[in-house]
Amino acid sequence: MTLIIIIAVLVLLAIYVISVNNKYVRLKNQGEEAASALDAHLKQRYDLVPNLVETVKGYAQHEQKTLTAVIEARNKAVSAPTLEARDEADKAFSSTLRSLFALSESYPDLKANQGFLDLQKQLQKIEEQLLGARKYYNAVIKQINTLIELFPSSLVAKVLHFSKKEYLVIEDEARARVEVKF
Repeated sequence: MTLIIIIAVLVLLAIYVISVNNKYVRLKNQGEEAASALDAHLKQRYDLVPNLVETVKGYAQHEQKTLTAVIEARNKAVSAPTLEARDEADKAFSSTLRSLFALSESYPDLKANQGFLDLQKQLQKIEEQLLGARKYYNAVIKQINTLIELFPSSLVAKVLHFSKKEYLVIEDEARARVEVKF
């Protein structure tokens, strides 16, 4: 009788470990899918920027320093090897994009250019998709980290060497308070 109880406990324990492992694998795969979707949106964004820069070049040829900075930041972001490195490079890229749009304020003809306006709208749409992809990625990472931290699945996580994942965070500039003056 004792042997049957021990076997039953071991079977239940094995089923639990397998269950936790499978859940972790599913969540890890969802995280990879979310990272892949994020990459696809970033690629769209990076592909759009050269068109934007070319449009601005036609109006602001003597602003070469700003335009070069945007392209260099884009190239660094495109060639970043990991999601974390790409996220850091993307923050610098976002900063240079803001300077590009600030530059457009100095050129009324550019601000009214239909091609420029269309590119801005496309970029805004991509930015919204990126925000959604980042939220989804962070939601999956939250589930993974919760699974790793909650008892008793934390015991299984330690035994199977599951590790917590990092969230994607916004750049410090985006956290700054925006002043509105009338």
